[in-house]
Amino acid sequence: MTTQETQSRHARQFGLPVATALVMGNIIGGGIFLLPASVAPFGTISLLAFAVLTVGAIALALVFSRLAERLPQTGGPYVYAREAFGDFAGFLAAWSYWITTWVSNAALAVAAVGYLDVLIPLHGNKAATIAAALTLQWLPALANLAGTRYVGAVQLVSTVLKFAPLLLVAVGGLFFFDPANLGPLQADDHSAMGAVSASAAILLFSYLGVESAAVSAGEVRDPRRNVGRATILGTLGAALIYLLGTLSVFGTVPHDRLVTSTAPFTDAVDAMFGGGWGGTAVAVAALVSMVGALNGWTLLSAQTPYAAAKDGLFPQAFARKNRGVPTVGVLVTVVLASSLTVYNYTAGSKGVFEMLVLVTTFTATVPYLLSTAAQIYFLASGRADRVHRGRLIRDGLLAALAAGFSLWLVAGSGYAAVYQGVLFLFAGVLVYALLAARKQRPQEDAVELPEQAVRESARA
Repeated sequence: MTTQETQSRHARQFGLPVATALVMGNIIGGGIFLLPASVAPFGTISLLAFAVLTVGAIALALVFSRLAERLPQTGGPYVYAREAFGDFAGFLAAWSYWITTWVSNAALAVAAVGYLDVLIPLHGNKAATIAAALTLQWLPALANLAGTRYVGAVQLVSTVLKFAPLLLVAVGGLFFFDPANLGPLQADDHSAMGAVSASAAILLFSYLGVESAAVSAGEVRDPRRNVGRATILGTLGAALIYLLGTLSVFGTVPHDRLVTSTAPFTDAVDAMFGGGWGGTAVAVAALVSMVGALNGWTLLSAQTPYAAAKDGLFPQAFARKNRGVPTVGVLVTVVLASSLTVYNYTAGSKGVFEMLVLVTTFTATVPYLLSTAAQIYFLASGRADRVHRGRLIRDGLLAALAAGFSLWLVAGSGYAAVYQGVLFLFAGVLVYALLAARKQRPQEDAVELPEQAVRESARA
């Protein structure tokens, strides 16, 4: 069997179902299992914050859909920012997105170990905990290294397994819904607007991942059509699970108990069916959810550097592909995430790790803002090849909504995260300077060589 045949056997483009599963799986990690308890102190008015955020997330998804129609290439936000504003903006999008992915992978693995402890008691054994966290990171990485065919299969299976129990609570809970459990509309001293804003600050990052299909556009079959559809369907599916799941938990678990709950979905399952198996069921669902998210985010962590490396804006090693996967990007990402995970457990510097995770909530918004700015630039440019005249007003409104949503994400990150995140971006500026200089040098050498030949010919 030839190398090309081996590559094609293991590399397979994603169809609409797998692309949609990638979006849904990356949006919904493990946070959903704690969200109802996190917003319960604000009262049922927090559901309004969910609704507002859903509108913003769908607007952002629609913007990515439009951009993917125009530029259906691997890299997503990097491609859009570079096309609109040049190399520097493209690099900032790629750099900030890359930081987001590998730090988030470390955070997901650490959180997943907490759920694994319910199934396989680690009893606080540091060596066993580290081994479990690294295993949870390397298994998805190995699936990625095996080829896009296996990435898609893992993503589809994990998404189905993840949503079965979530739908059980989200839909089944409505049959056990008791309005008396809802508690007050406002449960604290905030004004109505203050309660919505405060709960929104907690929920803001629930929709990170809407760009997943756009980032992997080069691996999606018929990207002009399927990337947009997958983005919208995946975001709508995640939003439906979020809203119904939170509403069902609110209606099945008494408010005073929900406020102090550390496992709201477990309490909801126990309230619906009785017995003590709810904790195990939710732990399994959460673990599957996080492994699926790790699988998808590992792929995305390599795709953006791959696109930037092809343009000379990342080290060329990131441009190498094997079986449809940028293998160097996957390996570098999993090594960095693993190193951060080990540091978290051994150095006792939990505050540093939590700070880095918080920073990613800011760095994730940089590509969003650059993408929405690119869409606004394309719409305002007036060029016929960039603007669909029949939907100019609608696209403009969607871009404005998406920009507002992205800015809200930045504001919700907090002053400390923005401050630290800007330092990360400035560090990237230095990296860009070196890469840009290296990219420029061969061009200058190519110009100098003919001139040198002319001078030597004249001298002869």
